[in-house]
Amino acid sequence: MPTDDLPEALHVTTDEQLRAVSNLTRHRIMAVLRFEPATITQIAERVGLAKGSSSYHVRLLERAGLVKVVRTRKVRGVTERYYAMAARSIVLPDPGEGGPDLLMRHAVADLEAAPEAERHVRMAHLRLTEEQFAELGQRLEALADEYRELSDPSLPDASLVFALFHPASREQAEGDAK
Repeated sequence: MPTDDLPEALHVTTDEQLRAVSNLTRHRIMAVLRFEPATITQIAERVGLAKGSSSYHVRLLERAGLVKVVRTRKVRGVTERYYAMAARSIVLPDPGEGGPDLLMRHAVADLEAAPEAERHVRMAHLRLTEEQFAELGQRLEALADEYRELSDPSLPDASLVFALFHPASREQAEGDAK
């Protein structure tokens, strides 16, 4: 099933959906399904899970409306289901003040698990005008979109995560620490 047939975005709005995406294993399952449908067996192999665990997590994602069955076929009398993402992207709600950013937590966990030779990590502290800040944010998003369009499901996965933000002021950070 080509991803062109999918809605562009699915907004996580319910507690059930938020619980489903909050789990790192389910996050990794959704990454497997990002570009092409897969069976429970294929998902289990790619994520490194037992089939039973994979099935459990996929059922939770399906119940939350984040993945869906896109194709079935009979194999030796058993119906094999192919699952795919319910949309091209999943939009998480703003974590709110003091709340953990789920996307960044999962990204850091994936980064820590990646082999060091296969990482490009950099942090830069910048001083920008509001116009420069907005332009940089737009350029980063456009670059990510450009490379997402070039993605080939036959190639190994690569994840791109970026965060452009104004850090809390020193006074604000000290107030939060008290």
